[in-house]
Amino acid sequence: MRCRSILGLTVTAALLLAGCMRTPTPQVPATQRHTAVSRPEAQPAPAPGINPAANVYAYASATRVKSSLADVPPRVYVPNSDADTVDVIDPVTFKVLDHFAVGRQPHHITPSWDLKVLYVNNTYGNSLTPIDPRSAEPQPPVPVTDPYNLYFTIDGAKAIVVAERFRRLDFRDPHSWKLIKSVQIPWSGVDHLDFSADGRYLMASTEYSGHVVKVDTETMTVSGTVLVGGLPVDVRLAPDGSVFYVTNQGRHGVSIIDPVAMKEVGFIATGRGAHGLQVSRDTKWMYVSNRLEGTISVIDLSTRQLHDTWTVGGSPDMFQLSPDGRQLWVSNRFHASVSVIDTQTGQVIQRIPAGAGAHGITYFPQPGRFSLGHNGVYR
Repeated sequence: MRCRSILGLTVTAALLLAGCMRTPTPQVPATQRHTAVSRPEAQPAPAPGINPAANVYAYASATRVKSSLADVPPRVYVPNSDADTVDVIDPVTFKVLDHFAVGRQPHHITPSWDLKVLYVNNTYGNSLTPIDPRSAEPQPPVPVTDPYNLYFTIDGAKAIVVAERFRRLDFRDPHSWKLIKSVQIPWSGVDHLDFSADGRYLMASTEYSGHVVKVDTETMTVSGTVLVGGLPVDVRLAPDGSVFYVTNQGRHGVSIIDPVAMKEVGFIATGRGAHGLQVSRDTKWMYVSNRLEGTISVIDLSTRQLHDTWTVGGSPDMFQLSPDGRQLWVSNRFHASVSVIDTQTGQVIQRIPAGAGAHGITYFPQPGRFSLGHNGVYR
């Protein structure tokens, strides 16, 4: 297992853990830049019975990745926020294959819109560390201010850097990373978001203020807000595009928000510290990590009611599914590990050691036409 370092952008060379030298540059290599103007090639068909016209996750319901990703080895990437490192795991053997240093406080690992590169979001490092998914090798960092989280508009034309400590969403060119416009958020703790079915607006949580904010992605302006109280965190659009689900660590459950009426139309109690969300491969279920009690709740999306709760231990945080949908991978934020859970039984298959503060895990490649960002949200 190798150990490398890709550190600060204000120095001329990176300090290495293994005694080798890398020279940072502000540009991503041309072979890894993603192109927003061209559409990806045809996807494998959605799962039987899932209509793309009625389900935003239809193309992500396939159990195969698209042909251009067929040669990408499956890997699970774990950003360790308190250790400033990334672990690379083989999902077949459950072995850690590599471990390397990145910028300060990496919170999420984000697939680019066109699925060509992964970006480590180094919040206090003020940088993105690109990873080549074919080699699983880190590349020289790209300077970006405060990337706590990273998203891409549905057309791929804009990157949205969630600059949490500055209370803003920075719309940027996803190639040059040049700033297009900063949208100031009046409330503290903006950190997670998701897009409407047509991509014309997004809904973002403000964890420390209890608001969910609506932002127009075309005009890049705040267009509304819903006060849900507590500590709202992860945000996910329902498969039919009608409502948004928002976890709430303070209220220990999930708000259901109507984005047209701009009000909370339901609340589902799940467990202490409700934090992360993941839609099942067949889009029937929503998984909720209850970080403070070591459980995962399963919501029936057809009834919007709690279906089951699995006791898995640890401190489950952010999710990813295996491409076949049979395994749920979840980081344990306070236990320096990753749990692999059988989605049929809710039983823990494996627990894999990781670094301190294991957080926004990504499993790559995945089915879907393109990535909307975060740690892997596909449509």
